[in-house]
Amino acid sequence: MWIVKLALRRPYTFVIMALLIVLLGGIEAVTMPVDIFPYINIPILAVIFNHKGLSPEEMASRVTISFERSVTTSVNDIEHIESQSYNGVAASLRRRNV
Repeated sequence: MWIVKLALRRPYTFVIMALLIVLLGGIEAVTMPVDIFPYINIPILAVIFNHKGLSPEEMASRVTISFERSVTTSVNDIEHIESQSYNGVAASLRRRNV
């Protein structure tokens, strides 16, 4: 309630403060750097494939190897790729140099 009494006693002060907030907000909005695609540094990527009925050897030969090849041709600075294949499941872990 005290702020209302203060605003009624000093209306010009609150008008000036509101104008300053609008002006500084507009300046900040114009000068703020905006990027549509910001740089996100994610050093580890883990992928899990689910294909029921495939043996670990088939998972490795059909899914995991092709995924690893496609990742190595499209991503730079790969430090380490590790994969494991089980019955119907394959997991791949990729680490990037930061």
